[in-house]
Amino acid sequence: MSTTIIRSVKDVTAFIDSQPKLANVAKAAWLIALGGLFLDAFANSALGSALAPLTATFDLDPAQVGMLTASSALVALIVNPLGGWMADRIGRVKPLIATKFIYIAGAILTLLAVNFEMVFAGRVMVGIAYGIDFSIAMALLAEYTPAKHRSKLNLWNGIWYIAVISNLVVTLVFTQLGVGQDIWRYSIASSGVLALVILVLQVRYLAESPTWLARIGRTDRAVASLQKLFPQRAFEAGAAETEPSKGSAGNITLLFRGSYRPRTILSGIISLCQYMQYSAVGWYLPVIALALFDENFVAATIAAIVFNLFGVLGGFSSPYFGKRFGLRNSAMYGFAAVFLVLIGMGLLDGKVTPLLLAIFPAALIFFHSAGPASNGKSIAALSYRSEIRASGTAFTGFLANVGAAIGLFVFPVLRGTYDLGTVLLILSVVPLVGFIACVAIPWDPTRNGFSADEETTAPGLEPAGRG
Repeated sequence: MSTTIIRSVKDVTAFIDSQPKLANVAKAAWLIALGGLFLDAFANSALGSALAPLTATFDLDPAQVGMLTASSALVALIVNPLGGWMADRIGRVKPLIATKFIYIAGAILTLLAVNFEMVFAGRVMVGIAYGIDFSIAMALLAEYTPAKHRSKLNLWNGIWYIAVISNLVVTLVFTQLGVGQDIWRYSIASSGVLALVILVLQVRYLAESPTWLARIGRTDRAVASLQKLFPQRAFEAGAAETEPSKGSAGNITLLFRGSYRPRTILSGIISLCQYMQYSAVGWYLPVIALALFDENFVAATIAAIVFNLFGVLGGFSSPYFGKRFGLRNSAMYGFAAVFLVLIGMGLLDGKVTPLLLAIFPAALIFFHSAGPASNGKSIAALSYRSEIRASGTAFTGFLANVGAAIGLFVFPVLRGTYDLGTVLLILSVVPLVGFIACVAIPWDPTRNGFSADEETTAPGLEPAGRG
């Protein structure tokens, strides 16, 4: 068996990119890292699926309900940059493991809650864990993935929808078991159990990013990580051929300099706009459900599952579209389709039957999931070198949460002033902005054999590789 010598980050990326596919331990690590994103979605949606019983339990007023629904997104918005900076300074795996303990603690606190304050504190902990975990997991997945399979990063969005559906199914099961008003406790408990399972698996299988380790000059530890991920191969650390990057790890200002600036703008606008446009679905689905099922909880939940299945379909087709058209073009086409769907929904609102109108949000979810929903974070994860990659994905996560916060605040205000059709027409400006950004900034890290860690002209960074 031949031995692969690791002298620099170029050797690490060359080996990973040469793999026709991930197998054995490396594949398990990739899937378990992706499983962490499943937990992010499951924990975030755990409360929403049983919000009405929780509201009744503590007799919450509208302001308290609003605080609970927005708390995770707002806290994640604050901690996103911190999580990215931390991962670029101390590595990916330690923060990922730490977030699982935070998830478990938050679930226990909420499960045992006797008042609003305890539930709110538990949701804040979920927001902290989500804000740190998501951006780091995307960076690690990018560093585990061979070049020819980079479009598979978009699978995270399909996984997200499966997690949301799983939560709805759990809620239905406990409803049928007759747990009554305490159903929200069972939903929260399920997220805590899932966090424990993911924790055990990540401790067992995850290896620190060998790309990040080599970039900071720790080729010995990079070899150990590669050996864990690829036990069937032999690796050996050679004499370092380049100086490790100094002063750039976690330096978020680099994202706005030189060639990184347009990449940051593009991935940021895609993430911001896709979260804002998704708010339309959040507002529109309850209208459809109420019209079709007359406030029947079980029937409305089943309807939500059906709608989210279109998200699963779009999310799992996103890697195909990304590979076929490129990440930027996929986002651009998705924004264009969502723009047309919102125009149609706005013009036809109140003019056709609710059953016919239900086709539009289903189409919106599909095009959203297949296009821009996945690509903003994937573009960010593939556009920067490893020592600031997590900071880059964290910044796009920050903007995504800004979009979510705007959606949660602005669209209810608009709904109080205008009819739903007018609100949807106003909202169509959002995907239009995303479309224009994709047209104006022709950047795609999955094209022309680009590898961020082998780029020699990136702003503020030392050249990588030999010579």
